[in-house]
Amino acid sequence: MTRVAAVDCGTNSIRLLVADVNPETGELVDLDRRMTIVRLGQGVDKTGRLAPEALERTFAACRDYAAIIKELGAERLRFVATSASRDASNRDDFVSGVLHILGVEPEVITGDEEAELSFTGATKELTGRDDLAKPYLVVDIGGGSTEFVVGDDAVRAARSVDIGCVRMTERHLVRDGKVTDPPTPDQITVMRADIEAALDLAEQTVPLREARTLVGLAGSVTTVSAIAQNLPEYDTEAIHHSRVSYDRVREITESLLRSTHAERAAIPSMHPGRVDVIGAGALVLLSIMDRVGASEVVVSEHDILDGIAFKAAEGVKGGK
Repeated sequence: MTRVAAVDCGTNSIRLLVADVNPETGELVDLDRRMTIVRLGQGVDKTGRLAPEALERTFAACRDYAAIIKELGAERLRFVATSASRDASNRDDFVSGVLHILGVEPEVITGDEEAELSFTGATKELTGRDDLAKPYLVVDIGGGSTEFVVGDDAVRAARSVDIGCVRMTERHLVRDGKVTDPPTPDQITVMRADIEAALDLAEQTVPLREARTLVGLAGSVTTVSAIAQNLPEYDTEAIHHSRVSYDRVREITESLLRSTHAERAAIPSMHPGRVDVIGAGALVLLSIMDRVGASEVVVSEHDILDGIAFKAAEGVKGGK
């Protein structure tokens, strides 16, 4: 087993996993897994730049993570940055800040690389399950983008499109600098049309409708699962590999899009950083299920972060 640290810095959150990993057997034992909402992608869709306050929130989280990585004695560290930092004209400020704090440069990966890591993390432990038919369609609904990847034991096709929960919220649900509470029917209609256009784009590369099992990743999907189960608090064990029916996803999405900020914040399993963006994220999930005809989504807590850890253990890039 190799002790590794993996960091996934997305548009909405930055996450850390320190684990003992055997990439040959697919065994991964968590030592520390945590998430911080930093909203790195704040305003990027509009300005093309990372906001100074967003950078500082991210660097503060990196300093906390550096202490944990040192305490647990990780042998290798890999830091992957995704959608927001791909789009930003001042991403060099981000790269130099992370290098100073953690001692490694963040790998600003492509959408296709992001999709492959997500697929690895989500499906390694599904191998051999008779109740989940292949091929899998893994969808990772992030803050700035959603990754689609179809595969059996290996990736067959992948595509990233710009329909993350933060991007959709900022693009369609903000008026006069504030999130509409709740969104209007017209806003929802336009947002749904934008999502459908992105799905058309994804389907040019990825055979979405060939999938036999839909696997959903990241905070929008796991939060929908927590709501579906009426959990009194966010419970990773209860959420991991849970199954949520199409009808339940539709019911939850419609409820979220009708609700106010206060009503969403009162949901026991809701992370405070997701209150304003969960409606858009749930609508992305529902739209995907409509497109592929999925009767349910299998929810995974293991995603790109686990994929990064497996690759770090193999010595692929980013080690220190």
